[in-house]
Amino acid sequence: MLRLGWSLRNVQSRFYSAQSVFEKAQLDMKRLKEEPDNEMKLKIYALFKQASDGDVSGSRPGMMDFVKRAKYDAWSQHKGISQDDAKQKYANLINQLLGEEASSQQADTGSAFEGLPKIGGLDYSVEGKVFKMTLNRPKKFNALTLEMYKGIQASLKFAQNNDKITIAALTGTGNYYCSGNDLSNFAAAATKGPAEVKVMAEEAKNIMKEYVQGYIDFDKPLVALINGPAIGISVTVLGLFDAVYASNKATFQTPFAQVGQSPEGVSAYTFPLLMGPLKAAEVLLFGRKLTATEAKECGLVNEVFNEADFVQQTTDLLAKYSLLPPQSMRESKRLLRKIHKDSLYKVNEVSLEYRFA
Repeated sequence: MLRLGWSLRNVQSRFYSAQSVFEKAQLDMKRLKEEPDNEMKLKIYALFKQASDGDVSGSRPGMMDFVKRAKYDAWSQHKGISQDDAKQKYANLINQLLGEEASSQQADTGSAFEGLPKIGGLDYSVEGKVFKMTLNRPKKFNALTLEMYKGIQASLKFAQNNDKITIAALTGTGNYYCSGNDLSNFAAAATKGPAEVKVMAEEAKNIMKEYVQGYIDFDKPLVALINGPAIGISVTVLGLFDAVYASNKATFQTPFAQVGQSPEGVSAYTFPLLMGPLKAAEVLLFGRKLTATEAKECGLVNEVFNEADFVQQTTDLLAKYSLLPPQSMRESKRLLRKIHKDSLYKVNEVSLEYRFA
């Protein structure tokens, strides 16, 4: 009788322990500041249902009811897991999300560097004679905020005026290189009146103009290290770089037609020069997504490296190039840019007039 009583108390203790952890996790989930993506929502839902109701029951929904079908499939993956174990897994998942969010927010504070402004989502480093700018908002796919536009422009000026730097490079953290504009840049406009929206649009237009002009005016070698998918303006400015190296996981897309926009980043000028007018139209007008290999064939990318070797290969390559005579590289770049500079300035102006018309 004593042994049975102890066993019952032990079971009750485990039950209440798992239940309390589960309930706390549900409260903790409300602390998430960013809404999880759809894939993560399914994982959370599935563990919650397994923890609350046990194994999935009933028949699988039909193909046309794809939302319920996706939920059913996600839940069924946990069949056979005890409710207590599911509660613990649910809690672990929520804690993981909170931890990742905290790390992302810490990364978003940016890094201070020798007089450069501390910009959220933008890090700086110097490796030998190479100045590297790193987009560091992996949870936001390295989308560019207005402050990041200003930060990159300031970084280019810093590198240009620093005699110890011979080459500058731009890359991204995580799976993406850059997903283009952060939509929050324009979210505030939805609550403003016409006059305020006009002022905000003019400010954004000037920031974009100066951002692109920063690339046009930069007179040292500039290299893009495309570690993953690149979208929008992160693609259109690539024609202003002197070399573009891509991971085999990288893709390139300018979906302007889909979002009712026109090309920026002077791509209306540089892309036809690089690719020819027909391929440029396919990319800029129709939003054709290019693989890394296709981008190389088009002349947008110099070389494609395997993802596993990408960082090491490009680091070695930049270190090698940085040892070349800096003044010779600089004068050669000035000559190459001088031929097109007036046209680039004009196209930058015109493309922004179209964009903000």
